[in-house]
Amino acid sequence: MSDITAETFPASSARELAVVVRNGFVESRHLGSAIVIDQHADVIREIGDPQAPVIPRSTLKPFQAIAVMNAGVGLRGAAAVLATASHAGTQRHVSVVRSILAQAGLTEDALQCPADWPADRAARDELVRDGSGPSPVYMNCSGKHAAMLLACATNGWPIDTYLDVDHPLQRAILDVIERFTGEKPQATAVDGCGAPVHAISLAGLARGIGRVRTSSPTSPFALYRNAGILTQAVLADGWALDGVGRDNTLVIDRLGVLAKLGAEGVMVMAAPDGTTVAAKILDGSLRAATVVALRLLTDAGALSQNDVDDLLPQLHLEVLGGGQPVGMIQVSPSL
Repeated sequence: MSDITAETFPASSARELAVVVRNGFVESRHLGSAIVIDQHADVIREIGDPQAPVIPRSTLKPFQAIAVMNAGVGLRGAAAVLATASHAGTQRHVSVVRSILAQAGLTEDALQCPADWPADRAARDELVRDGSGPSPVYMNCSGKHAAMLLACATNGWPIDTYLDVDHPLQRAILDVIERFTGEKPQATAVDGCGAPVHAISLAGLARGIGRVRTSSPTSPFALYRNAGILTQAVLADGWALDGVGRDNTLVIDRLGVLAKLGAEGVMVMAAPDGTTVAAKILDGSLRAATVVALRLLTDAGALSQNDVDDLLPQLHLEVLGGGQPVGMIQVSPSL
């Protein structure tokens, strides 16, 4: 085990964001931090310690995708979305990943993300019936990796070392992260997929995602033009970012919100008016992250309460007892 050299905020700096209620009994509590900013990046609300560093995990994918596009890769439509996705591994997702690899003149063997089963149960069952096993192309980050490989092929950069932190692509990604968030990372680690991941504050993460959301696809500046193109693609093909019936896709399709989860309880959402939330559930669970972020956007006046209420039954928030609903995962009364 490596020595601790940096860390996120402690429980003493966190606030209760959500509770799990079973038959009227509060069974579990989720602590964390969050920040809400408006379209001008002015702070609307701070909860806990949003200035402390967190490892944003897959919420950094929009910046990684923009860096790929900025490197001369003309990703559009579903291909752009897969570059920023944590996808469910359906055949529809995988076919787009394979098309990106084909454009780079590469096969699935070039992917350096770990082998995995599809997150989608039907897709996983189909693999089992066919006698197939886990593969890197089914890993939820395979679209990001395929896009990175395409950027390397386009620019003549080394393929085998595309995940090295000093690789030209990874340096370009770091530059995009710093330019959008306005921060220099406080630590660098290795993400679950093998790519570099950089620790920044929730405040910086919210600024960056807010700037992505408010960027125009007709901007005279390539960086922001690509951010606008990416945002439009996500809103048009929400299925590609997550999967049909899954939380991020539901929020995108039903509310027009740019939503992106990250492992270990990180969530970002940017509403149509540019109001943006970044949240971190301290215990790493994502089960309450969507409802917390939606509540914060609703409280800020960026979303309709009726529209959010109509969506909540589809977000798998029920607590079951004997297969029947006996409670809910819900926002903390103290929020």
